Amino acid sequence: MNDKQHTIKAPVTVSGIGLHTGVVSNMTFLPAPINHGYKFQRIDLPEQPIVDADVDNVVDLSRGTTIEQNGARVNTVEHVLAALVGLEIDNVLIQIDGPEPPIMDGSSILFVNPLLEVGLEEQNALRNFFEVPEEIMFRDGARETEIAILPLDNYRVTVMVDYHSPVLGSQHASLTDLSQFKDEIASCRTFCFLHELEMLYKQNLIKGGDLSNAIVVVDRVVEENELDYLSDLLKKPKVQVKSEGILNNVDLRYKNEPARHKLLDLIGDLALVGRPLKGQILAARPGHASNVAFAKKIKKYIKDSSVKNVPVYDPKKTPVMDINRIMQTLPHRYPFVFIDKIIHLDETTVTGIKNVTMNESFFQGHFPGNPVLPGVVQIEAMAQTGGILVLSTVPDPENYWTYFLGIDKCRFRRKVVPGDTIVFKCELLAPIKRGIAKMQGQAYVAGQLVMEAEMSASIVRKNA
Repeated sequence: MNDKQHTIKAPVTVSGIGLHTGVVSNMTFLPAPINHGYKFQRIDLPEQPIVDADVDNVVDLSRGTTIEQNGARVNTVEHVLAALVGLEIDNVLIQIDGPEPPIMDGSSILFVNPLLEVGLEEQNALRNFFEVPEEIMFRDGARETEIAILPLDNYRVTVMVDYHSPVLGSQHASLTDLSQFKDEIASCRTFCFLHELEMLYKQNLIKGGDLSNAIVVVDRVVEENELDYLSDLLKKPKVQVKSEGILNNVDLRYKNEPARHKLLDLIGDLALVGRPLKGQILAARPGHASNVAFAKKIKKYIKDSSVKNVPVYDPKKTPVMDINRIMQTLPHRYPFVFIDKIIHLDETTVTGIKNVTMNESFFQGHFPGNPVLPGVVQIEAMAQTGGILVLSTVPDPENYWTYFLGIDKCRFRRKVVPGDTIVFKCELLAPIKRGIAKMQGQAYVAGQLVMEAEMSASIVRKNA
């Protein structure tokens, strides 16, 4: 999996009819900055409102996942989101001039191919993975659905479906690595059963449905007059039933294409968690309602769990800022540069690293024979970490000073000694206003809290 965030190198547009609305739309993927995430923009509406691809914005699950925000709605987003997750694209703005993305051929491949044609661009920020620390489970007894995510340093999905159908039977599909998505999953099309067609049509759905963008499974004997009726209802030419039970002689791309498409849907729906996931996902009989309920459970776990407050430092990964980039941003110089790396930086949070060694000058006097890192040095190192966050809000950080205004609720929990690696995390408590920032900071060694404080600082332009 990619460690760094990615966007696309250039805009790319696809066009087509929406599956359920039947409205033709043009959809353009645009490059987006670091930590932007996935956002849709309804450019056909007044003020062109933005809709975040967030599980909290889900408003309808009628045969697809629909999101709404700022008075704008976007239907059937799961195939688009699956394409982005499958290609490990983190940041993109999706402009659309209608209510629903084009259904294309009912899969994700006709989104994947244009995105790959324009190419991906690596961005200088680490991906904000949610690394699952323990099993998270969802069950829906009424639908006989179970979905779980287990700890794993990768992204792996296994899906089982069973429709009690003589045509489909019980099917399994697996994705052991996202690198397989394009060739193994992306081209798998949406499907429904013949007996659902009339119901869906009368529910004002599948207005854009076509036998070229969906698989229709025939799981019972169909009389000729019923096929004529469906042809008239759907305003389609004469339809036929293939011997293995697929309407209109459509060939399956894989024997287990329906299960693979359910896996595709699950990937797309879980994108609404808002962070890339590391874990092994096991799903039995998933659907959009259960997928979204599971995504909500994961997001709540992230929000509620204290695990989110303990940053994980992997020295093998390339930092967001090394010491050279830090010194280009901060005015501090030897012997007052107290952080060595920045490993995470977004709009509200920053994580920095300090490697504590016996060679630092203050250990000569603090204390001989019992070297302990001075508390004031810990505070200053935390402040420098927070300073990176504050200075990242201006385009020319080298032209600004940052000054302490206050320290509150400071507590030292454990001593820090040579050989320790301190991980500092600072998070804004409120938006920066008039150059004043207030943030909560914690310092960890080996996952244990060693110090915490609230800090206030001001950012001032040089020579102002």
